[in-house]
Amino acid sequence: MTTPKTTIKLYNTKTRRKEDFVPIDADNVRMYVCGPTVYDRAHLGNARPVIVFDILYRLLRHVYGPDHVTYVRNFTDVDDRINETAQKRKAAGAEGTLETLIADRADETIDWYHQDMDALGALRPDHAPRATGFIGQMVAMIEDLIAKGHAYAAEGHVLFAVDSYKEYGALSGRSVDDMIAGARVEVAPYKRNPMDFVLWKPSTDDLPGWDSPWGRGRPGWHIECSAMAHELLGEAFDIHGGGNDLTFPHHENEIAQSTCVGHGFANVWMHNEMLQVEGKKMSKSLGNFFTVRDLLEQGVPGEVIRFVFLSTHYRKPMDWTEKKRAEAEKTLRKWYDLLTDVEPSTPDENFIADLADDLNSSKALYWLHHMADDLKQYQYWTSHGVEYVGPTPEELEATFLASAHLLGLLWQPTDNLSLPIIDLGAWEKELSKARSLAMQTKDFTEVDRIKNTLLEADVEVQMSKDSVKLTAGSAFDPSKLEALK
Repeated sequence: MTTPKTTIKLYNTKTRRKEDFVPIDADNVRMYVCGPTVYDRAHLGNARPVIVFDILYRLLRHVYGPDHVTYVRNFTDVDDRINETAQKRKAAGAEGTLETLIADRADETIDWYHQDMDALGALRPDHAPRATGFIGQMVAMIEDLIAKGHAYAAEGHVLFAVDSYKEYGALSGRSVDDMIAGARVEVAPYKRNPMDFVLWKPSTDDLPGWDSPWGRGRPGWHIECSAMAHELLGEAFDIHGGGNDLTFPHHENEIAQSTCVGHGFANVWMHNEMLQVEGKKMSKSLGNFFTVRDLLEQGVPGEVIRFVFLSTHYRKPMDWTEKKRAEAEKTLRKWYDLLTDVEPSTPDENFIADLADDLNSSKALYWLHHMADDLKQYQYWTSHGVEYVGPTPEELEATFLASAHLLGLLWQPTDNLSLPIIDLGAWEKELSKARSLAMQTKDFTEVDRIKNTLLEADVEVQMSKDSVKLTAGSAFDPSKLEALK
């Protein structure tokens, strides 16, 4: 494969600097992102890494070609929280064994997750492995760690010996002593070191469990991702991503156990910042906790949620506000109103350059705003017979649309992700006709009546010397236009 024209720069948590991205193999660019533990609906914060790494996936596919990128995002389907949910169902009278109820809950939640992330315009990864499908690989990796002196068995558990890996803490930049002081470390008599973490633990007869050299049990959380990443992407791959809340202990532990069995693991580590709601941490106690599905059912289009997320750089805290939601919906409606039947061409070079600079999505949106303004102006000139030198409106629209598609926006109105198109053309003609008559009679009563009714229905009214332009706002209420009939 020839060297791509676009150089992607990514901030590497491991080196604490922004670096030119150079894949191990340009014909096989590989990325692993930690996915959800499937015990309930995805909350809004869970959606941020999905959108961040979906943008990276799209960019990598654009630069290296869709057939040369492999994206893996896992599902953790063995976990105490899943078990607790199933136990509550059992206690409430649900039929079936506890193990069956646990499997049903995982299946149900994975299906919800796919539906919700699809609604946000996220492409599905090339592989979406479930942890329970890789137990054999996890057991083999644990055996290897024990054989090499990096893990030990104790009272039905197997633990990773942190002291055996001298680089432990390099990713998060903290010493083991600092980690012990600042972490909630499980105190257990079978641990040699308080920071030693579980690779395998016993399982009761009624809960999911698998046979192993250490008895019937189940894997610890961290070994799952190491085993799945190795199995699907190889000993060394390009990018490992997730929220910055996973930097320690999850990603720190992944590096330790994978490195100690001799795997090169990931070259670039990327982490997105957390989400807030109206300036505060999302919390059930504050009453500002909601799921992606909550917003969708309230009528907030998934594309609007995506737009709000893209407005903030992934390495900065993101604040979800009602004002941002309304502005995003208003902008998208205006952009959809510009679209005709033109097919997308190639994304704008300035747009690509900024998106390739550590996924600067907010700057990429700036270029979309800029292109939309140019397109609107050129469409106006063309409709009024004004000649100009430059690209045609069709060419501008094709570039605009291709750029928007790379961000997962403006998938044509026939697509489920698009916003409903509101045709206000009839009212534009009605208002224009009333204004023309008023200019002759000097009586603007009817113009004011129409305009005020439109404003009450949350329709933006723009009147110039030669035209009338109406745009529906985020709170558009068509029922209020009944008064105009």
